[in-house]
Amino acid sequence: MDPGTERTAPAGRVPLAVVVVDRDRSVSHWSRGAARLFARPKERAIGHPALDLLPVTGAFSEEDDPSGGGEGDDLGPGLASSLDGRSSYPAAGRARLAVRERRRADVLWWAYPLVGPGRERLLVLAADASSLAAGSDRAGERVAPGFALHTDFPGAEELARRLPEILPSMSVGESARIVAQVLELGYPILEFSQNERVPVTPDWGVARRVERHARRERAARAAAEGGPPPGGPAASIEDREDLEYAAVRERLEFLNEVSGRIGTSLDLARTITEVSRAVVPRFTDVAGTYLREQVVAGEGFADGVPDTTTLWHRVALEHTDEPGRWDDVVPVGEAMPFPAHTPFFRCMTSGEPVLVPRITEETGHAIASQFEKRDIRPLITGRSMLVVPLKARHVVLGFMILLRHPERPVFNDMDRVTGAELASRAGLVLDNARMYTHQENVAETLQDSMLPHIPPHLAGCDVATRYLPGTLLGRVGGDWFDSVKLPGARTAFVVGDVMGHGLNSAAMMGQLRTAVQTMAGLDLQPAQLLRNLDDLAQRLGDTYLATCLYAVYDPVVGELHLANAGHIPPVLVRAEDGRSELVDLPTGAPIGVGGVPFESVRVAVAPGDRLVMCTDGLVEVRGEDIGVGLATLCESAAHPAASMDDACDTIIRALNTRGGRKDDVALLMARLGGVAPEDVAEWRLAAEPVEVRRVREAVRERLHAWGLAPLAENAALLAGELVTNAVRHARARTLDLRLIRAETLLCEVDDPEAEPPRLRDAGPEDEAGRGLRLVSTLAREWGSSRTRSGKTVWFELTLPRRRPGPGR
Repeated sequence: MDPGTERTAPAGRVPLAVVVVDRDRSVSHWSRGAARLFARPKERAIGHPALDLLPVTGAFSEEDDPSGGGEGDDLGPGLASSLDGRSSYPAAGRARLAVRERRRADVLWWAYPLVGPGRERLLVLAADASSLAAGSDRAGERVAPGFALHTDFPGAEELARRLPEILPSMSVGESARIVAQVLELGYPILEFSQNERVPVTPDWGVARRVERHARRERAARAAAEGGPPPGGPAASIEDREDLEYAAVRERLEFLNEVSGRIGTSLDLARTITEVSRAVVPRFTDVAGTYLREQVVAGEGFADGVPDTTTLWHRVALEHTDEPGRWDDVVPVGEAMPFPAHTPFFRCMTSGEPVLVPRITEETGHAIASQFEKRDIRPLITGRSMLVVPLKARHVVLGFMILLRHPERPVFNDMDRVTGAELASRAGLVLDNARMYTHQENVAETLQDSMLPHIPPHLAGCDVATRYLPGTLLGRVGGDWFDSVKLPGARTAFVVGDVMGHGLNSAAMMGQLRTAVQTMAGLDLQPAQLLRNLDDLAQRLGDTYLATCLYAVYDPVVGELHLANAGHIPPVLVRAEDGRSELVDLPTGAPIGVGGVPFESVRVAVAPGDRLVMCTDGLVEVRGEDIGVGLATLCESAAHPAASMDDACDTIIRALNTRGGRKDDVALLMARLGGVAPEDVAEWRLAAEPVEVRRVREAVRERLHAWGLAPLAENAALLAGELVTNAVRHARARTLDLRLIRAETLLCEVDDPEAEPPRLRDAGPEDEAGRGLRLVSTLAREWGSSRTRSGKTVWFELTLPRRRPGPGR
């Protein structure tokens, strides 16, 4: 319902007229309440100049003043200034408006400049002030405007959402309460309250005019008794009130301007700079900003009052002095505690501003005493100082030290209030930036802990990876990549994507990734691994689905063994001719569907071929066929590159520059170098003790032939221990021994016994149990893996560094 309806407003509230003025100063919205209050229909108001529709008389007459004061209020010209564009800040007042069919209208008005790309420039709210007549029980109360969704202004809904911006001193909670109340009543209202704070709330009233009437009577009596001229003292008081009113308006303009300049970013460092620069030089000449150590680090901290051990970091210093004057004495980045006798300590423990009109020699000496080997007194003595706390949610995050030059007026009580309001707004902005930084750090740490750190060089292949978060705020997602070392110098590559975003998806991703690592260590076939993974997902619940691509690379055979669970296919780039292709393999159903078989394929590869696996976030764009992204992936993957990292960056640049990407991206690229036949040595052995000696001799001979003589004795000793252990415990007829020279020297012994070996501590008189202890001590790594026919026990030795040749 609009303000102009005949519905009676409840006691304590008055309907509003709503007028919107465009940038050309003509009226674009004229509510039914405005038509009623100003006696002009909407058809004769829209498009007409606002000043013609709201003619301001600028003064009350004695007979028109319901209080009997009869003195001009002079607030009408303030409305005129807002209407004709001379005023760019919120204003309010009381005015007599000439109205057709009436002699005068006593009106309360508010004018709020509108900011944004639209054509609307000014919002004017007005109400009939007759309810504030002298003797009313509302005399002296404050009046707060509430703007409802029920007006017929086209932008009313957006305006209601922006109420805290239009009324900067109103909190979001107060705004929500007023809007909810207005919705319940069904029309815009004025609310009378003793406690509400709005940006422009002059004393409307009756009490003010009664005081002026009393002043006139005192002046008249003084004149009758031969005292000073009647207008002298009264005029002086009026001038002082005008100056005070102008000062308040100037402070409001300054605070509104500062509010618009800070908080443009959630970056903590940028926010700190904005806060410091906002007050220099208009409000102060020097501004030093200090924050708690945890705030600077973007961390959380316990509530409570700081003490003398709390470290405060000087994070910014702005001044109008000559360049470099402050840098050596109080450098940015320094951290220090503050003693209890300083005004800074009083400010941060009380949470209230501390005003020092002039820093005396004594005060300057007390402040300077905490700066070792630096005399700060020449910089501060004689200056006016205001220390304001940076608070948010009743916690002191830091404080600002504001200093004015001696020739500038000292800080006063009004400056104290202004500084406190400024610090309050800055504190909220800084706390928002701190919490954002904290959330970013937590999310990034969590994501880093879930994503593996894959070494760039593995047996027979080189690997490079990339991970890109879907959004800046949510760095945690369900995409992952991994690699697992397998027996026989093989490597398993996996890329997966849990559907959805956020911590729950990330938690599911962590469970699936751990399961893949565990099952890969059992050397399961790719299709069987995905089958087991699907069973596990069913046991974990049916909340999430995931896609997964699993590939095993055998560098000795030169083969990829792949299986797919609903994932996009990988790309294979052939080294021979540089062509790229999507690997043709069954798509399969996502993990978590249940009851769906998985199939695997084998693909022959040559040394130098590249395998590219990624999640769909890289190739899928909303509104575009995924085939376009896959084609771009193939094309960019085939592009020549100087290194694996450069190749990954080429793919990211080609696909990530397309607009519309919202999902996470996981990318894994492997250059399949292979292992040459001459770097592999194999022996079939009889499971007899006499074979141990032959094994040691064969290993020594082969390592000398490979130019690895420094490793020959250790390798022969450890290979003999593995064969001895297999002969004693495997109960087999034959054993297989294999040496592979790749990134490391790998020695493997295969036997048909599935039971893994156990590392034991042998006593002084024990004849057995020292072999595996010796392997554990001398080898770089060792372990055992199950195979389809038994197990493989293996160890690795680090290859000696190759000496650079001439000219290298």
